[in-house]
Amino acid sequence: MDVLSTWSLFFSALYICGTQAQQVFRNEPRNQTVRMGATAVLRCEVLRASGTVQWVKDGLLLGPQKSLPGFPRYSMIGNPKRGQFHLQIEKARLEDEAVYECQAGQSESSYAIVSAEAWLNVLIPPSSPNFELDLEETPWVAGRMYTIACVAADAKPEAEIKLFKDGAELTGVGSFSMPGSKDKLLNTHATVTFTALSSDHGRPMLCQAKNAALFRPVETTLTMNVLFPPQPPVIIGLETGEVKAGRILTLVCVSHGGNPLATLHWSKNGEVLSKTWEEDIVAQKSSSVLNLRITPADNQVDVCCESVNLVSLSPLSACRRITVLFEPAVVTLSGSFVAVEGQELDMCCFAASSNPPVQIRWWLGNKELNNTVVSVKEGDHGGMTTMSNITHKVSREEDSLTLTCEAFNKGTFFSKTQTATLSVYYPPQRVWLEAPSPDIPIHAGTKVRLTCFSTGGNPVGTLTWLKDGNKVTSMQRQTSFDRGVARELVLVLTASDNNASYRCDATNEAKKTISASTALKVFFTAISMKITTKQEVLRRGDTLSLDCHAGSSNPKSNISWTVGSQRFPGAEQPPTNAQYGGVSVLSSLSLHLGSQHHNQRVICQAYSSVLAEGTSTFYQLNVLYPPEFRHPQPAQVQVVEDDTATLPLLLSANPQEVSCIWLHYKEKLVKEGNLRYHGSDNSLEIKNVTRKDAGVYTVECTNDEGVNRTSIILDVQYAPSVKAEKDPVFVNIGGTADLICVADANPIIPDMFSWNWLGEEEVDMGETTQDDESGLLTIHDVTRAHAGVYQCTANNGLAPPASVDVHLVVQFKPQLHKGPQWRKVASRGDGTTTAEVVCQAEGIPRVDFTWEKNGVRMDFANPRYEEQTVREGSFYTSTVRVVNVSAARDYAVFSCTARNALGDDKLDVQLVSTSRPDPPSSFRRVSISHDSITLEWIPGFDGGRRQRFRIRYRWDQSLSFQYVDVFPPGATIFTVTGLKPVTTYNFSVNALNVMGESEYADNNAVLTISTKERPEETPGGEDPVLTSAIGVPFYLIVVLTAVFGALLLSNSLGCYFGRRWKKNKVRKVSVPPAGDGESVVGGGKNKEEASSLSTVDTTNTYKSREMVNAAAHRTLLIESGSEADSNVYESYAAESSHYYYPSDGYAATLGTHPEEIRRHDVHRPPVGSHLYEDVRQGGLYQDILASSPSSPVPLFDHTMPRNQWRPPTYSQGPERARALPDSELPFELRGELV
Repeated sequence: MDVLSTWSLFFSALYICGTQAQQVFRNEPRNQTVRMGATAVLRCEVLRASGTVQWVKDGLLLGPQKSLPGFPRYSMIGNPKRGQFHLQIEKARLEDEAVYECQAGQSESSYAIVSAEAWLNVLIPPSSPNFELDLEETPWVAGRMYTIACVAADAKPEAEIKLFKDGAELTGVGSFSMPGSKDKLLNTHATVTFTALSSDHGRPMLCQAKNAALFRPVETTLTMNVLFPPQPPVIIGLETGEVKAGRILTLVCVSHGGNPLATLHWSKNGEVLSKTWEEDIVAQKSSSVLNLRITPADNQVDVCCESVNLVSLSPLSACRRITVLFEPAVVTLSGSFVAVEGQELDMCCFAASSNPPVQIRWWLGNKELNNTVVSVKEGDHGGMTTMSNITHKVSREEDSLTLTCEAFNKGTFFSKTQTATLSVYYPPQRVWLEAPSPDIPIHAGTKVRLTCFSTGGNPVGTLTWLKDGNKVTSMQRQTSFDRGVARELVLVLTASDNNASYRCDATNEAKKTISASTALKVFFTAISMKITTKQEVLRRGDTLSLDCHAGSSNPKSNISWTVGSQRFPGAEQPPTNAQYGGVSVLSSLSLHLGSQHHNQRVICQAYSSVLAEGTSTFYQLNVLYPPEFRHPQPAQVQVVEDDTATLPLLLSANPQEVSCIWLHYKEKLVKEGNLRYHGSDNSLEIKNVTRKDAGVYTVECTNDEGVNRTSIILDVQYAPSVKAEKDPVFVNIGGTADLICVADANPIIPDMFSWNWLGEEEVDMGETTQDDESGLLTIHDVTRAHAGVYQCTANNGLAPPASVDVHLVVQFKPQLHKGPQWRKVASRGDGTTTAEVVCQAEGIPRVDFTWEKNGVRMDFANPRYEEQTVREGSFYTSTVRVVNVSAARDYAVFSCTARNALGDDKLDVQLVSTSRPDPPSSFRRVSISHDSITLEWIPGFDGGRRQRFRIRYRWDQSLSFQYVDVFPPGATIFTVTGLKPVTTYNFSVNALNVMGESEYADNNAVLTISTKERPEETPGGEDPVLTSAIGVPFYLIVVLTAVFGALLLSNSLGCYFGRRWKKNKVRKVSVPPAGDGESVVGGGKNKEEASSLSTVDTTNTYKSREMVNAAAHRTLLIESGSEADSNVYESYAAESSHYYYPSDGYAATLGTHPEEIRRHDVHRPPVGSHLYEDVRQGGLYQDILASSPSSPVPLFDHTMPRNQWRPPTYSQGPERARALPDSELPFELRGELV
């Protein structure tokens, strides 16, 4: 506390002492020691506390609140009314160790007081001690010295450390302290040195640390890991030294102790047998089991087990020697066991090495043989071999007895025997045959069976057939029966069997043979046939001499000759004796050779009438001749272009080595190296044939005998290509047109040409003819409809057909467009406007124009007149621009004359002032349905302003006319919808522009049309109540009609009186002139200020700006005869706030419909047409008008039919220019029309 504060407190105290009782400490804080984590309470009590009491920590004011901000573990406790302001510190920490003061602040009645300083000492226990080891020295080895350290960190005061090994405190422990991780904390290090013992392994080493902050010490335990060697191994499982071979000997090797536990391995005579072992941690032992299959080779071997671990100085081992008792591996019986009766046999029985050696005994049947000689010698694996020899004389009675040799081992009680069966041989007893009689002849080819039988003998006899002393190989298998054997010989008799001797021999191992024999008589044909000649080379035209020799036959054969289908007798010689007791015959033949004999066979046949059969042979003729072209060698080959053509060559020759040369137009064709020419067998193959390859191909073939040639015609067929002989073709109207196309094709076939008209409308195609490769289309009395494109198609059956277009141009004199819209041009005559007088003509050839004004040739050098001619196809348009039109000078008749070489045409065009439109004409119906009628008309002159059209109609029961504005405004075809089925309607149409409206079309003619019946609806599950066309039941229509009728009557009366009141009011107001451009849609004058436009000749006045409810379902013209101007438009529904203002100045961009040519087969209802009664939703009408109009029709369309041409959209007068406001009208037309 500084001096200034002290003086302040002093003077304050003087002042307060002078006024009230002074506050004093009743109980001041004292020094206190507390363990970390405990709660410390520094007590402070103030008598007569009047100032603010708060604590100070190391000079820092903690604040007067109970929960001290910034110190969540600090709080002031006690009863303030009793002056208790104790500071409580929870979970004391090292940072809480400081000097604390309790202060009572100055008040009005007392000066400030400060308590004595109190020190808070916080005791910090050590952390859990930890051992510090040298990792390179671990684990420990028994018998070595090691130093270990234990550290107790971060204690206050420093910790005291004790070390224990296996519960016994270690002596000689040294310790020292070092600063800890924080200020005021200390780390204690304790070290001790000791000797590791094998008994220490697995025992605990304990480190205890304690200071004043702990009630009980903290400790850490280390389990000691001490390495030490194991004990010597012990072998269990071999109680005696003898073991029988084949037994599995199980030996167990056990080694106790050691850390780590011992590793064990087995060895036999130094050879390692096993390196697997198991460790038993609990029992602290290692064990290994050896399963050893004992063999004779294990006799007298040493089996050892060794144990070792990481700290063993040398392996420890235990060994056992094994004595093996084993039988001989084999016992063999040798010698001869087959003999002829009375013969002596020498036999030997040998037993291989065994331990101990075996004893051998002999048995024949049930009789033991004792005259044996035995010898014993050293054998393998320390055993002994035994051999026993015996000699015995056999008799017939000992046949099939069993000879037994028995070897017995006393050590293993083993007995093994070898046996053999004695065979004693003796010869067969009897042999006989079953065979045909030798005196009966048998035909060669007959199957004969000879059977031989034999009985007796051991073994039974083996039967063998012999023919003339030679063994027969085709014998059947020998069979047995109850007393002997039999063997059959099946013969298919041949010539060699005639008088042959067949013998059967019976023999066996007794080496004695007995036999039986027979002979056969056989008839046979010639056994051989041979044809011979002295001529070596045969050529066409030679005479060939042949000799045929028929071999031995029994009886004699007759010889005949055959060449192809011809038979020849030949010249036969007398017979001679031959083989097998038969005779042979010789015959000769002479033959004149031709090429047809080549490769034919000359057959010689020897026939026996007794046997009804014969044999034959042939001589193959090899006749040399030059090349010949054989049938059917083709003379002509047809092929399609681009395919592969094969010219076959059917050639024969001998020798066959023939070389052929192909010629085309005397030019040699070389096939080698030519990619297009290929061939095999002298034929010619031409790839990718073209029409140039057609023609005669000659082939010349040569061999060693001569030369020959032939020709083949190649006909290359190809799809047509066609061209026009003349294009375009010009013809005057009414003349004859000849359209010719010429085809290049093969073949040229009749009716190959066809002609098509490429226009849309049908025309008279004329007559078609064909003159070879030319197709002709002739059209007589040509009209303009024939002009266009004709397609000539040539098709000869090979794809693809070819076509060419031929244009026919019909020349005609000019024809001017002369409809009402072409005869007048309207423009203001005040000298401020420019008028365009347009004249349009169609004609071929070129059309030229001349102009006259009031019969005087116009001079276009005058700057007020400009002329321009534009050509579009066959249409020519001439436009005369009249600048600064004057009513006095330019309101005249302009005459346009169009000329070409075929004639001329003339049109008078009158330039007049703007006016109301002329009435339409040619009003007619286009189509009818049950609820709609499509109408069409030709527009009249528009009066120089944009015109629109209105359709008026009514039916018998209607009260008045209904009106429909045609949309788009310039359309001349329109469909009236919402009509009743089977109802007669009267229709009229007129035109309107801003100047007024026209008369109705065709001199106010009325078009009477009846709608059709409603088509039958598809049966369904609907309510049987009758409904109207829109699906409303008829009774509802009747009720609604009555209701709407009453509303209409009341509404009409109200409108009638309202109109009269309005007229009276309007008469009192002066009406200024209304401009053309002042549209309500554009925000112009209200309906009271709008002027009414009407025609002079009608009593029905249509108010161009009169509001009509756009939500009305039907608009009617209510007729009232009270006064001429009382016909007004009214609506069924007057509830909507949206109104429709007819747009006078709007006209969508539309294509002009020609007045003189109309198309009646297409129904084109105008897009967006507006029928008053069809307006269902609210909204301004200009929203509908804002939709994009139809695209304009192109000026000249070559694809359109001739009777549907559409001229370019040129119109007379200002319609091509912008719409003019009323202020720019001629002075005589401003305001209301008079």
